[in-house]
Amino acid sequence: VQLQASGGGLVQAGGSLRLSCIASGRIFSINFMGWYRQAPGKQRELVASISSGGSTNYADSVKGRFTISRDNAKNTVDLQMNSLKPEDTAVYYCHVRNIGGFGRLDYWGQGTQVTVSS
Repeated sequence: VQLQASGGGLVQAGGSLRLSCIASGRIFSINFMGWYRQAPGKQRELVASISSGGSTNYADSVKGRFTISRDNAKNTVDLQMNSLKPEDTAVYYCHVRNIGGFGRLDYWGQGTQVTVSS
């Protein structure tokens, strides 16, 4: 599975950005797609994920501001980020987890920089 992310950039606090990720390769019927982020000096953390069934999960810090969505037919996952804050500044990584009888396999995109200025 290969992931290609796009949509990062520089935005002022209060602004919006939309991240998109396209997955190519074998995506299992049971899977999760999502976004993680890593700020300088910090560990990578989950931002939001969405299951193949449509269930979503958000970090507390982004609830009410970010919305994750996916298109199963196109194997894409998007992250709409509104009301951005300087603390949202990080490299954002697209993530896919395939789940099968073998267990799980994780795949990562190359990362896209999001910078929010105050």
